[in-house]
Amino acid sequence: MSNMEAPANTPVWVNEARCKACDKCVSVCPAGVLAMRQEVHSTLGSMIKVVHPEACIGCTDCELACPDFAIYVADKKEFKFAKLTEEAKVRKEAVIKNNYRELEA
Repeated sequence: MSNMEAPANTPVWVNEARCKACDKCVSVCPAGVLAMRQEVHSTLGSMIKVVHPEACIGCTDCELACPDFAIYVADKKEFKFAKLTEEAKVRKEAVIKNNYRELEA
């Protein structure tokens, strides 16, 4: 298997073809970067979405939690990640309370 090349200026990205929408990555993200969006064509009716890429801290918790190797985090040598902020922690809790679904704007 070859290495996945990161899209330019992207801290975290998803291969939706591999994702089964289990939401494990969303549950472990400490910065509220990820959420589940409605997707009628998905088996479970939802799909992962990177909603706040600018808040990614590069911890790789989501990548490590994914049972299907569908989520990737950029290499720390190639991307400058954000610091974990209080706003990100609050967003994470709101996403959890919303059953891992995307928050309304």
